Amino acid sequence: MIKAFLAYYRPHRGLLALDFGCAVASGLLELGFPLAVRAYVDQLLPRGDWLSIALAGAALLIVYLLNAGLMAVVTYWGHVLGIHIETEMRRKAFDHLQLLSHRFYDGQKTGHLVARVTKDLEEIGEVAHHGPEDLLIAVMTLAGAFVLMVFVHPPLALISGLVFPIAAWVAARYGGAMTRNWQQQYSRVGAFNARLEEAIGGIRVVKAFANEDHERRLFARDNERYRDTKLAAYRLMAAALSINYVGMRIVQVVVMLAGAAFVVRGELSPGGFVGFLLLVGVLYRPIEKIGAVVETYPRGIAGFRRYQELLAIRPDLADRSGAVPAPPLRGTIRFENVSFGYRPGLPVLRGIDLSIPAGQTAAFVGPSGIGKTTLLSLVPRFYDVETGRITIDGIDIRDMTLESLRSQIGIVQQDVFLFAGTIRENIAYGRLDASEAEIVEATRRAQLGEVIAEMPEGLDTVIGERGVKLSGGQKQRLAIARIFLKDPPILILDEATSALDTETEREIQASLLDLARGRTTLVIAHRLATIRKADRIVVVSRDGIGEQGSHEALLRTDGAYRALLDAQVMP
Repeated sequence: MIKAFLAYYRPHRGLLALDFGCAVASGLLELGFPLAVRAYVDQLLPRGDWLSIALAGAALLIVYLLNAGLMAVVTYWGHVLGIHIETEMRRKAFDHLQLLSHRFYDGQKTGHLVARVTKDLEEIGEVAHHGPEDLLIAVMTLAGAFVLMVFVHPPLALISGLVFPIAAWVAARYGGAMTRNWQQQYSRVGAFNARLEEAIGGIRVVKAFANEDHERRLFARDNERYRDTKLAAYRLMAAALSINYVGMRIVQVVVMLAGAAFVVRGELSPGGFVGFLLLVGVLYRPIEKIGAVVETYPRGIAGFRRYQELLAIRPDLADRSGAVPAPPLRGTIRFENVSFGYRPGLPVLRGIDLSIPAGQTAAFVGPSGIGKTTLLSLVPRFYDVETGRITIDGIDIRDMTLESLRSQIGIVQQDVFLFAGTIRENIAYGRLDASEAEIVEATRRAQLGEVIAEMPEGLDTVIGERGVKLSGGQKQRLAIARIFLKDPPILILDEATSALDTETEREIQASLLDLARGRTTLVIAHRLATIRKADRIVVVSRDGIGEQGSHEALLRTDGAYRALLDAQVMP
């Protein structure tokens, strides 16, 4: 873990050298101050030479000013170094999340993932700044101060060293416990982030069922668990600080009493005694930092461990060796003995064999939960087949790079996801480099032009989170405009109109017919009346493809399709 953490310093070697250089210089000046005071008391004061005393005071002031400048550099540029590393880690975490597949996100909560990229990395910057720096300065200061103390008076130096075992015990006893506690805290933050995300995102459902009190209870439970975990951390911190403080002060009292005895017996000069007491302060300063170490370092270590756990999750979908960018596709799709399941031993699809010529519209029907959406999710490789293969224009889709494959497939779903920006930004998401004229043409073809014209800000109208300011039909038209802009050769319509009223559905169907023209179109529909004009209707069953053919042909066979149609018509 330490090796992995130190690797993040490599691009910032210059800043690291500046930070360390200034910190070392500042530490050396701190070590020189007690010796200067010793000479001041033992040599300058007895002579009564006020000019020398004034010059020594001025020199000491200059040293203080220099040290202040060094400390300013360490504080600012050290934190610049830390925030650079924290930013790089956050970028890598987000990039990694972009690589993970639908299968990963199927088992995750948004709040937990948000916490991984935000809260978990908050303390990394502080640890990146103070970690190596504090370690180096502590070792240098402890060693330097102890050597000088031995030079001034060896017996007193040995007495002062009694604090080392106490400090080591505190660090070992409480450091690990604090790290485990902070890992728990980050997990608790993820839990109530998830609770917040669900309660706020589903606020209309909460209010519709008058379940505000229920949500308050759920959030209060997660909030109290986080509070209890944090209070446990403060108990550990209080114990560590108290033990450390008492141990150091006891040793300091012993040093003062023993030093006074040595001065009375003439074995130590008054200046040497004052200088030694100042050296004790220098020696104990890094040890006193253990309190900060016990609080800050475990936070950073816990966050970095969770960060490493996230990066260790390997994407189960990636470009396989030898994959090449897909050529411009015509859209002939073949499923060859395809089987798939979300969990081992529990297949959802079995032995699917199907061929769809380029430019044809194929509608997939069947009972809910039979696997229609799953089947079409295999085409853009949101999941990989377990057995068999899927080809487009004779090329196995796993031999194409994911980006080039998905760039040639357009998807319109029942639950349209819109970003909390403007209409223009949401349509342009279909092709980020689209011109203004192309965006306007896409809105016209999606029959969205009149709607936009009635809005005060036009294309620059902000639609709110998930398009909350738009009606269901307007959301679908916006999604269709996005696909018009993308202009893919293959189109997937997953119950794109099932949540709309009859009149709006009829209007959207007209846009979809225009969108499907000249493209290979795969349609999932529960309302069978909407797919009668499809070139082919495919009935999906638990054993694979039950039957397929045109609407008229399937009616004549009096099979599964006829039964589905009768079930909708009879009520």
